[in-house]
Amino acid sequence: MDLVAGGSGATGSRGADRGAVAPSRKDFTRLAGRITEPPEGPYQVQYRRVDADGGKSAVLRTLLVVLINVAIEVVFVVWLFLPAHRPEFDEFTPVTNAANIFVIVSVALVEGLRLVNVFSLSLASLIARDPIPVRPDPSMRVAFITTIVPGKEPIEMVRATLRAARRIRYPGRLDVWLLDEGDDPQVKAMCQAEGVRHFSRKGIQEYNQPKGAFKAKTKHGNYNAWIDKHGYRYDVFMSVDPDHVPVPEYAERMLGYFRDPDVAYVVGPQCYANVDNFVTKAAESQQFPFHSVIQRAANAYGAAMLVGTNNAVRIDALSVIGGLRDSITEDMATGLALHSRRNPATGGRWHSVYTPDVVAVGEGPSSWGDYFGQQLRWSRGTFELLSGAFWRRQHRLGGLRPLHYLLITAFYPSMALGWILGAVNAVIYLTLGASGIVVPPELWLALYIDATLFQLWVYVRNRRFNVSPFEEEGSPGLRGMLMSVLTAPIYASGLIATLLRRPARFVVTPKAVASSTDGIWTFSRHLLWAAILGGAIIAAFVQGYANVDVLMWPSLALLIALMPAMLCWLDRPSAGATGAQPVLAPVQQGRSTGSAVGVMVDGPTERMKAVA
Repeated sequence: MDLVAGGSGATGSRGADRGAVAPSRKDFTRLAGRITEPPEGPYQVQYRRVDADGGKSAVLRTLLVVLINVAIEVVFVVWLFLPAHRPEFDEFTPVTNAANIFVIVSVALVEGLRLVNVFSLSLASLIARDPIPVRPDPSMRVAFITTIVPGKEPIEMVRATLRAARRIRYPGRLDVWLLDEGDDPQVKAMCQAEGVRHFSRKGIQEYNQPKGAFKAKTKHGNYNAWIDKHGYRYDVFMSVDPDHVPVPEYAERMLGYFRDPDVAYVVGPQCYANVDNFVTKAAESQQFPFHSVIQRAANAYGAAMLVGTNNAVRIDALSVIGGLRDSITEDMATGLALHSRRNPATGGRWHSVYTPDVVAVGEGPSSWGDYFGQQLRWSRGTFELLSGAFWRRQHRLGGLRPLHYLLITAFYPSMALGWILGAVNAVIYLTLGASGIVVPPELWLALYIDATLFQLWVYVRNRRFNVSPFEEEGSPGLRGMLMSVLTAPIYASGLIATLLRRPARFVVTPKAVASSTDGIWTFSRHLLWAAILGGAIIAAFVQGYANVDVLMWPSLALLIALMPAMLCWLDRPSAGATGAQPVLAPVQQGRSTGSAVGVMVDGPTERMKAVA
């Protein structure tokens, strides 16, 4: 499947040395360049700067943009906390004094986290690197594995994934496996018909434990059971989520990097093809900074984050850490564990590689409920990592890797804390009249907007590095930014649940016909915050605190809390509407596949099928 898109615009173009098919076209499966022959002697992965085609001038322009962006944010924060902007404290109003202090500390924390995010994205845009692909070693024994949870994941969807896996090009040994959590007779029959090997841990007590490496009803437990039973037969396994269809180039774009003995795993971008509704379109756009910029920057540290949707992993490296980690986000926890250990064969630190090549095309969440569930799980995993494992392992990461991990994990805490503290501050403003920082509101708003616009400049400028063939050509990615803002209450729930030590449960995101239907309960977290903010606004009018300055932020927050439910209502199917006709996803949004092979999204069921 050649994912080739026409035009330049936000996606830019690549020079001939990067493997572009023409100045105005881009092959999304070959973004890292043409396959090269490995050099004589010991091999180490080599990288080139993402903007290397532009020469030194491109690097200098990027550096200038980064410096301006960070400087403006720093100036704004310093100005905000000048002594002249502190409130007057009255000894006769201790409650108001305490509220003012809380507001000042809250604003400082929120702006500090915002500065971290600005610095993180700016730095990533400066150091982003792509690996130089090399031809895989045909002597490697390779397995391709994916999973199925019968009842949650349709058999026909998984059949499409397995058929695509059988078409992967690799000159050596490549066996395709399906890891079946239900030991389902229909699944077994499908595997036999498709020439795929079947494995199930169902009924084996050793592989179904309440916790640990073989925890029941978890992805990592399923994988670890297969590794324990069959892993010795292979050097590397490639894997995708069952709703992701691998391209024939999967092996040749991923496996060559394992010629470097210290490469523990290789990971590619996550792309959603079923962009036929607002939720999936926004979810696809929201992924842009991570997969197009931050993961490429991770190559500078040899510390790309392990993403479970599509990857290739060295089995010997997993044996060093005892398999995939027991975590609600097992991929991120496993990557951290590997990066903090050394290869016993060489003494070098395990490192990882991120390739921008699109090696698999998947199905994203198509309902608000499924999307919120996915984001809650991802944020919970990040909070749990930051509350324990990271601090135990950071001293063993080496070099600048601890800083990198802190920067890439700052997104969820900043969004969660920003929402919580913003809502609490709004309640304080509206019920106690405490302002915390005394500045002219029109000046504060003007400077805040200026700082935000410069951040947007960096964001939109980096869109030329976009790795997804499924976003509209020339899109600035505003839909994805809006989705991050609308999901802040979900991130807040994840943080609160982590602080309260509520148990986190691994939940398979329903796929295709098993996708959930949105109802009023889907938006319960948002509506709870809306009730709190709405009550505070009413209280402000009752107590005489209501004015434009005080109501500006609470009103915006109230709109944010209500907007997902409103968008869901506006996006609902009209009565008597029939299912959408299947479309060839890579052709959507004015993009051409350049090939007769693609991924089809089957109308309302969003069933992924390989078509030729």
